[in-house]
Amino acid sequence: MSGHSKWSQIKRQKGVTDAKRGNIFTKLTREIMVAVRQGGPSPEGNFRLRLVIQKARENNMPSDNIKRAIDKGSGPGEGASLAEVLLEGYGPGGVAVILDATTDNRNRLLQEVRTAFTHHGGNLSESGSVNWLFDVRGTITIDSTGKKADDLALYAIDAGADDVSVGDGYVEVYMTPQNIESVRKNLEGRGLSITSTEISRVAKTNVDLDEKHALQMLKLLDSVEELDDVQRVSSNANFSDAVLAKYAQG
Repeated sequence: MSGHSKWSQIKRQKGVTDAKRGNIFTKLTREIMVAVRQGGPSPEGNFRLRLVIQKARENNMPSDNIKRAIDKGSGPGEGASLAEVLLEGYGPGGVAVILDATTDNRNRLLQEVRTAFTHHGGNLSESGSVNWLFDVRGTITIDSTGKKADDLALYAIDAGADDVSVGDGYVEVYMTPQNIESVRKNLEGRGLSITSTEISRVAKTNVDLDEKHALQMLKLLDSVEELDDVQRVSSNANFSDAVLAKYAQG
């Protein structure tokens, strides 16, 4: 379990403010538009669109918003100018960071990301510098509140998962992206509470950070995650529970 993933779970459990939710909806709208452009507006024939619609519902995005995003992606307007960009770099302590972004202005995106990295002790690097440190995996998160996490992990393996990671109040389930829908259906068939389903970048190995670098890194992660153009942030940083608790307290 990467420390970044753990931190993401803590934030999800705390919920989000209306302002943060607006930021999430902006990101989801762009992701839907790109999915429609690539595979068409019908979820039945577009795996990526089905997945992002599921993600939108998990984040309580209204159905009308989802429909408008699909319509935008189908038209010649805003959706036509969006491009997917992968940015790579290093954070404090030399940890690897990858940003999946969707933008209509690459120069603006680069400027904003570079500023965030520089301000928090990191730096952008060339393409391919850290990508090899991550695997692209299907990731499903199960709420384990009131249940035995070890039992949930066994259920996940039976459902077709390749690997699991047990955390405080949740279990993360990993599989190949192609199997994510079948695994989810199997888990739902057992009545389990699924809080998120997505394609993510999972670090092959994690890097432990001292407190100073860990707190810097958490500030960097928060800073880039707040950018509208940035869809997902992945890192191989590992944070102790004590550092996460200290940062959460401000």
